[in-house]
Amino acid sequence: MRSRAAIGWLLVLAVTATLLIGGGVWLSNTFKSAFAPGLSFGCTATVGDNSYSLALDQSENTALISAIAVQRGMPARAASIALATALQESKLRNISYGDLDSVGLFQQRPSQGWGTVAEIMDPVYSTNAFFDALAKVPNYVDLSINDAAQIVQRSAFPHAYAQHEPVSRSFASALTGQTPHGLNCTLPPASGASTADTVLAAAQLAAGPLDATTSTADAGTTLHLVVSDAKGWMMAHWALANAQQFGIVQLSYDGWQWDRNANSGVHNVGWQAVQGTVPGQVTLLLAPAPVG
Repeated sequence: MRSRAAIGWLLVLAVTATLLIGGGVWLSNTFKSAFAPGLSFGCTATVGDNSYSLALDQSENTALISAIAVQRGMPARAASIALATALQESKLRNISYGDLDSVGLFQQRPSQGWGTVAEIMDPVYSTNAFFDALAKVPNYVDLSINDAAQIVQRSAFPHAYAQHEPVSRSFASALTGQTPHGLNCTLPPASGASTADTVLAAAQLAAGPLDATTSTADAGTTLHLVVSDAKGWMMAHWALANAQQFGIVQLSYDGWQWDRNANSGVHNVGWQAVQGTVPGQVTLLLAPAPVG
């Protein structure tokens, strides 16, 4: 009996070790450096010599949080703090469970006055709630990212946010528009697209009111978003981070273009310099509707 029990424990330990190693590989592939072309789809933020990658659903939430920071007139530092917090609390996923009654991107608790479960599960609401609390922290821009996050969250693990500073700062820099063409996404081929009205409504939810025009041709529907210089690259990167869910196949802004076909499968060329972009416009080409 003892020998069987020993064998059982060895099997448990072996499985546990495998899971831990696999988890470590997953974390490495998720957060550090650019993913290998052709092996996975996601988005990479590059600032200087440093590159960090996130999965597509994480990138969408990152873009939303960063856009709301810009919409509120908050600095990129605020976005970095929010991203580090959400990475620690939920891995940047809008989950409906957590410790005690915690839910959502920031694991906010209804019992602690953050709102109802339904409100907190709305990423726009929960992000604004986080920024409302952060804005009340005196001189938060001068604090470390970890300390500012901890003052808002009051976590039982007060030093846990620091580990996410490099990736959060890189994505915040790109997605608030501080680093032009600093975000690249590798995506599968588009299988369809949202309507221009749907994309515009989502963009306005993230960034506030926008003027826009549309045109339609065989290649698909083109949506032109009129932007200020302050919001130009933020809006372009927001659209790129959401290109998978909206069926965006091409993006252009300020003399640069991103093409889905050039960043699909084994390809990963990023933004390319082009001629003929319209000043003050982020131009999105949506995939044509399927035939039949």
